Amino acid sequence: MTQTWPMDRGQRAQGRLSGALTAARDWLDDRGRPAWIVAMILGFVAFWPVGLAILGYMIWSNRMMSCSTRTRRNRYSMTSTGNTAFDAYRSETLKRLEDEHRDFVAFLEKLREAKDKAEFDQFMEQRQREN
Repeated sequence: MTQTWPMDRGQRAQGRLSGALTAARDWLDDRGRPAWIVAMILGFVAFWPVGLAILGYMIWSNRMMSCSTRTRRNRYSMTSTGNTAFDAYRSETLKRLEDEHRDFVAFLEKLREAKDKAEFDQFMEQRQREN
């Protein structure tokens, strides 16, 4: 029978805690920003330092701003089906859809900029009329 040193037990406990925290983080990431906000609020209600720690972690790891983009990145990473023709077709189609999405987002950004410019120009004209 081997004797376990206290340091070994501590390292195992730390490993279990780290694994549980990683699993909780992944679970919350799968559910998005609302789950992180609910966890933070429950942390504040249960014991305020826990809520503060969750808030600090959310800010430090950019989970306040980018949860949705983190989950979208892995959405289309699929494994091979074994049929090379289908896999090639699927990758071409996904690339085309991603390009169209990128173009559409750029188009929307240009529309927003044009709307902002029109509103600003209208404001400046109205201001000049008042003076």
